[in-house]
Amino acid sequence: MGSSWFTTHQLIAELIIHARIQNHPCLTEDAHKSTLFYVPFYGGLHASSKFREPNYTTRDALAVELVEYIQEQKWWKRNSGKDHFMAFGRTAWDFMRNDEVADFGANKLLNMSPVKNNMSVLVVERHPWEGHNQYGIPYPSYFHPSTSSEMVEWQNNMSYIDRIHLFSFVGAPRTGKKKVVTRDKVIKQCEESSKCLILKCGHGPSKCHNPREVVKVMMTSNFCLQVLGDSYTRRSTFDSMLAGCIPVFFSNHTAYSQYKWFLPSDPTTYSVYIDLERNHSIRIEEELLKIPMDEVERKRRTVIELIPTFTYAHPNSTSYGFEDVVDVALKALSDHVTSLLRSPTLLDLA
Repeated sequence: MGSSWFTTHQLIAELIIHARIQNHPCLTEDAHKSTLFYVPFYGGLHASSKFREPNYTTRDALAVELVEYIQEQKWWKRNSGKDHFMAFGRTAWDFMRNDEVADFGANKLLNMSPVKNNMSVLVVERHPWEGHNQYGIPYPSYFHPSTSSEMVEWQNNMSYIDRIHLFSFVGAPRTGKKKVVTRDKVIKQCEESSKCLILKCGHGPSKCHNPREVVKVMMTSNFCLQVLGDSYTRRSTFDSMLAGCIPVFFSNHTAYSQYKWFLPSDPTTYSVYIDLERNHSIRIEEELLKIPMDEVERKRRTVIELIPTFTYAHPNSTSYGFEDVVDVALKALSDHVTSLLRSPTLLDLA
């Protein structure tokens, strides 16, 4: 690992996206030419600072002020904000508090009508049922290359590395939630298998905070178990695929309903699905051993080919030579807005 690797926090996608947009070749200062208007609000960072605020009016104050402000702007009024978007590094659930479940979510930003009915929102986890204007973007992993040669070199390395473990799991046990049952089963099965490598995480100092240690586990495994954590999705999904490890999912909402701009529509081409909730007796090791080696190789090739798509290029780079997360998202948003407004496609930002 070299200069393209960083100890990137999993919840800072909004900062990276803002930095990338500021340096993006499609950025324009002429709003008349713009298809998209980016609203640079660090909603995730703000939400993090207000989770323990007991006064809900205070929690919502900045979100309310933001929505009132942008509605007054000339370019919002042009298309009622349908060409405006925001990007957040936290899950949609953190911005969807409502009167029925008052203690759920930090604030009500995504439930406010101008946002919910007009804007597009990029989030690392969308609401699977209510997020009609929400689009899932990958969690940032640790790799932020500045050139295509760095990307190609990494992909080649992951293609030829010796994978000595059938499967692995990186994560911590959870308590107090119904969905931890599946996680406990997965951890138990991994611990009981001689073919599984586990890296347990927890509070305080941990190898899980060291990118080198995390990626080392995944790059020596054929399959990486991606079980539910605090929510449906996991940054570990993208850590593992970056390492050329085939993800094994236990919920459709960990990836399949989330990242449609970034992952193939046919999940069998790059992943494995195991339904532990419906079949309590299923053995993960046995299921993975059933997969023919040529199919394993095909899945891995697809995973490695996808790496540029879910990688965030270094924000200071202007000629990185591949389409990264931000490029894919801006193109998809541009197409969406163009279709919505029935106007010619022009990928420019204001």
